[in-house]
Formats: sequence, C-alpha cells, structure tokens
Amino acid sequence: MLRDDLQNALKESMKNKDMNTVGAVRLIIAGMKEKDVDARGKGQEKASDADLMAMMQSMIKQRNDSIKMYIDGNRPELAEKEKYEISVIERFLPKQMNEAEIENAVKALIAETGAASMKDMGKVMGALKAKYAGQLDMGKANAVIKGLLN
Repeated sequence: MLRDDLQNALKESMKNKDMNTVGAVRLIIAGMKEKDVDARGKGQEKASDADLMAMMQSMIKQRNDSIKMYIDGNRPELAEKEKYEISVIERFLPKQMNEAEIENAVKALIAETGAASMKDMGKVMGALKAKYAGQLDMGKANAVIKGLLN
C-alpha cells in the first residue's frame, strides 16, 4: 500500500512538473530501497511498512535538525525547502498521536507487558514500535515511559 502510494505520488508529481515533490518522493523511495536491501540481508523479502514508517520518521527528524541549522546560519530559503520535504514525507505517514494519546498508549502497554521498573523499559519500547510504528515520536514516548516507570 505505502509502496504503491509512493510510486503514484512520483508519477503524479512528474506529470504536474512539481520538481520539489519529485525530489522529496525520490528521497523516500531511495530510503525504501536501502531498507529493502537491509531486509534481504536478514532473510526477509522486503522491509515492512513499520520499518519504512520508522525510516520516514527519522527523515523528518533529520530535516528538523537541518532547519534549525539553516535558520541559525541565516539561510531561510534552505529551511523552507526542508519544511516542504517534511510536508511531503508526512503525507505518507499515518496521523500522529498527540501527547495524551501517547500517554494512554504507554499506560496500556505497561499494563499489558507487566512492566514494573526501568529495567522493563525495553519491553515497552519494543511493544510501542510494533504496535504504533510511524504514529508517534519515540523520543516523546521514551520520556513518558521514564516518567511512568520511575
């Protein structure tokens, strides 16, 4: 599904001569192909959608870091380009969870996994990644888990 959406978006943006979107979608597809190669090395046919969503989340994080550097370096035109790429990447991700939804999901998974202390944080993070890949910022979830398990 995600792979088809990416290919269709590439074709559509090429037809519309929207080169900014073409470039952003090609970056996502290149990352997808790299993940597929990694997956074949692990004996899988291709990367899962969860892996691809995690990759796109990291692409957004990288672009946010770049935006901060460009703004600090007085390069607003480059910051705008990065913001546009983020908007393109976000089109292919599911709706992001807000703070309250993240906290509720973490509480449910803590109860489900029986986590009682910081030693169990890995179990909760693993369950979060499996169940909510691409839907939440793992950094925010990490902070919520630490707050609830302390």
